[in-house]
Amino acid sequence: MKHSSRNALFASLLIGTTLVGVALAQKPKGRAELPNEQWNPIFNGKDLSGWNEVGKEKWSVENGLIHGKAVTKDYGYLQTSKDYKDFQLSMRFKCVGEGNSGVFFHTRFKAGTANVSQGLQFEIDPTIVHHTGGLYGDGRGWIVWPSPENEYVIRMEDWNDYMLKVEGNHYVARLNGVVVVDFTDPSPKSFDGTIALQLHAGGTGDMLFKDLFLRDMSVR
Repeated sequence: MKHSSRNALFASLLIGTTLVGVALAQKPKGRAELPNEQWNPIFNGKDLSGWNEVGKEKWSVENGLIHGKAVTKDYGYLQTSKDYKDFQLSMRFKCVGEGNSGVFFHTRFKAGTANVSQGLQFEIDPTIVHHTGGLYGDGRGWIVWPSPENEYVIRMEDWNDYMLKVEGNHYVARLNGVVVVDFTDPSPKSFDGTIALQLHAGGTGDMLFKDLFLRDMSVR
């Protein structure tokens, strides 16, 4: 082996060893995760492990996407198998059909039914001025709408970025980089439960979801 080749090989090994050492130093063994390290996927892109279907609508995985499609005129949900109190959820959605959808949190269902007994939802609706990002539920109807200028942030026939934050009674919805709702609920009714993707009743729901990542901030 030529002298120059030996030097190049030695340099490469030294750099590789240094990088491994730096990586290990950046995350010392045994220390708690920092906030930016707390994000975890809640959809594996292959199947619906970690999720449970509620109702009779069709939920499937197609090409790495969650596909929810109405096959009846009833409500349908896909809920996490785990409960979350406080969290940040990053996801993308696309409205294919005309029916609306939503992301429920602190959710519970009446046994054996798709009837929600508790929980609020961050609205998803492909129609302009139908309040995507607004909060609805817990038997209270609409709780808050986006401000008028933020009703046009949704992309009707394209992917949308949705960042949702629930911390105590403080709820934030960021749609395509715009904070459309930042609301502190003066009279919350639900505090813990599953996260559930919804297909609204009516038979026209057709939704795609992908890139679901969650930062669990729950303290029990």
